[in-house]
Formats: sequence, structure tokens, C-alpha cells
Amino acid sequence: MKRTAHHRLLMILTVFSLFFGAGNLIFPPFLAAQAGQNTWPAMAGFCLTAVGFPVLGVMAVTRAGDLHRLAARVHPAFAAVFPLLIYLAIGPGLAIPRTASTSFEMVAQAALEGSTRLPLWQLAYSLVFFVVAGLIALKPDALTQRLGKILCPLLLALIGALFVGCLLAPHPYGAAAEAYQTHPVIQGFLDGYQTMDAIAALVFGSVIALNLRALGLTEARAIRTEAALDGLGAGVLLGVIYLCLAHIGGVSGGAWPGAKNGAQVLSQLAGSVYGRGGMALLAAIFVVACLNTCVGLLSSCASYFHQRLPKVSYPAWVALFALISVGISNVGLNQILALSVPVLNLLYPIVLVLILLAYLPKTETLPLLYPIAGWGTLAASAALLAARAGVLPAALTDGLQVLPLYAQGLGWLCPCLVFLALGAGLSLLKQRA
Repeated sequence: MKRTAHHRLLMILTVFSLFFGAGNLIFPPFLAAQAGQNTWPAMAGFCLTAVGFPVLGVMAVTRAGDLHRLAARVHPAFAAVFPLLIYLAIGPGLAIPRTASTSFEMVAQAALEGSTRLPLWQLAYSLVFFVVAGLIALKPDALTQRLGKILCPLLLALIGALFVGCLLAPHPYGAAAEAYQTHPVIQGFLDGYQTMDAIAALVFGSVIALNLRALGLTEARAIRTEAALDGLGAGVLLGVIYLCLAHIGGVSGGAWPGAKNGAQVLSQLAGSVYGRGGMALLAAIFVVACLNTCVGLLSSCASYFHQRLPKVSYPAWVALFALISVGISNVGLNQILALSVPVLNLLYPIVLVLILLAYLPKTETLPLLYPIAGWGTLAASAALLAARAGVLPAALTDGLQVLPLYAQGLGWLCPCLVFLALGAGLSLLKQRA
């Protein structure tokens, strides 16, 4: 089946909707509010991890077939454990509950501020939120029609209204906070972890392929090509929206410094420009964006676990993950975000390495590249996380602290490069022997 421009636009909007959720809304404006005059160098680093690697990740998974096959290039044991950690983090462990808790905070600020029954309202909200998301996720091959045609255009219109309001109330950017004064690009790169989009790309690849098949594509090569084009289109759209949100954050931070998170940054500007109506507008943006991502995550996680344990039906997995997420989302956004930092610091380095490895020669050409680079990067990442947590012996912690870029949070990069070179070199020696 030949795809029309209309089909491609629908898929681009669908892919964008899958990625663009809670973190994508709150982290770019908060970065800009803190970075101030260094906003655009910081955003360059942010877009590398929040746009570039997610696009590469979608193509990497479609090239490999799925996440399990990509991870199996490292080792069968790695393929058994790593995808499980990815799906739990991107699913009911962190990302899915975050969609409800983040959107509720905005709804509470807009309509329930000062209420003495916020915990009960949050429980009721999360129940309704996950029932709606679960019902939409029951038909994963219909996401193109539901996200691409309806929810994504609505989301873009709402963000556009907020951005226009920002242009009508210009303010100079403020001074850069300490973290963005000396290494804004690196700090922005690390901030991009929080969107979880590079991890999500490894999860969403199979859902994107499923929706392409629903549109009539059957050949594997055609699916890979179209997934790449759709990913690139969604990446461009993500980048444009991030730049708009960054400008909103820069203006808000310059006018009202001291915000504690991205939700507060957006609330200050929306309230200033549009009053109470602006708060309602912002709440609507958050609910739609978070619902979009929640649907994609529920669908992806339920599909994965149904493949692993087919005796449990796909709808049952959707219901189970939705129920678990109701409980975790009521713990609170701050607690979820605090837990996400060490988890992402552990997983992100190996995710980035796997994505890049997918574009290097296949395992039969360099058979030791994947095992050495994969296991080595994971070990380095775990060691650095343990060092920052203070659970390693002092001598070992001191040794890790001498690694280049350790203080900036990229201490894993040099060991990773060493493992890549070692894997490639030993592979070539093995072939010659």
C-alpha cells in the first residue's frame, strides 16, 4: 500500500503524541528559567538527549526488530533482564504514574487550590484518568486515529495559545543559575534524561510498527523506512515545541524568579497573561499531553508482557498496570521525581550506547563489540551510581571521581569509549586469528 501525505502526517502526529507527556512539558521551561541568558546552549544539549536520541532510538528498534532482539546482541541474560527494567521504569514503576500525578497538580492548582480534601480528589482523578487511558489503550492499532487525529492537534493548539500569550507579554531572560554558568550544554544534556524519551523510544518502536501495519504496510523494509521518516518528522515537531517552551520558561524566569519546578514556571506565565482562564488552559494542556503518553505507555508495556506471558491477556495487563499506577501516582509527584533520578542515571548510559551500537556493523562482523560495550557500560554506570550514593569503599569512590566529566555527571562516558574500542579491537583480532 502506498502511503499518502495524509497517512504520514497522521503517523508523525501519533509518534509526537506518544513522546510528548508530563516531562516534556515541565522540563524545558524549568531549564530555561534556570539557565536564563544561557538558555540556548543548554537547550542544544537538552535536544540531543530529548530529540536526537529518541529519533535514533525509534529507528534502532525497527532495524533490530524489537527491544529484546537489540538487547540479545549483548547476551541472552542481558536480554532477559534489561528490557524488563526498561519496561518497569517507563511503565508502572515511574513514567505511567507520573502522567497522572503531574496533570493532577495542574488541575489542583487551577480548580482545587486550598481544598482540604486534595488526597481524595487526587484518588478520584487518578481513577478516572487511568480508566480513560486504559480504554483507549485496549486497541493499540487504533492509536493513529485517536491520538493523531484528535488529541495531538488539540494539544498543539493549546500550547500555541500559551506561546502567543508569552509573545504578547515579553520580559528579558534572567541570570543563569550556578549549574548553567560554566557547562550549560552538559547540564542541558543531563536534563534531557528526565523526559525519559530515549528510553521510551525503545518501547514505542513496536507500537509504531503495529500502527504502520494497521495502515496497510506489510513489508519489513517498508515499515523500517516509514518508521524512520515518522520519527524524524516527530523529532522536528518536538524540537519546535521545546524551543517554544524554552522561550516561555526564559520569559517567566526573568519576570518571576524562584520557581521550584516547570509546572510553577508555566503557571506563573499563564496566570499573568490569561488570569484564571490561563490556569484552566494550562491544566487542559497537561491533561491532554499526559493522557497521550499514558495511553502509549500502557499499550507498549501491556504488549511486551503479553508477549512474554501470553497466558495473561493483553486487556488484563492493561488493567493491572493501570491499577498499579493508580496507587503509585497517589504517592505524589515529588517522590516519583526523586526516585526517577538514580534510576535514569543507571539506565540512560546503556540506553544511549545500545542506540548507537544499532548503527554499527552487525554482531557477526564485530562479535565482541556488543557484549563488552554493553556489560562494561552498565557496570560503569552502576559503579558511578553507587559512588554517588556513598555505598562504595572510599578508595574506590576516590578513584572514580578522577574520571573526566565526573563532576558534571558524565563520568560514564570515557569508560564507555574504552569499552567500545576494546570490543572492536578484540573482535578484529579474533577474526584474524
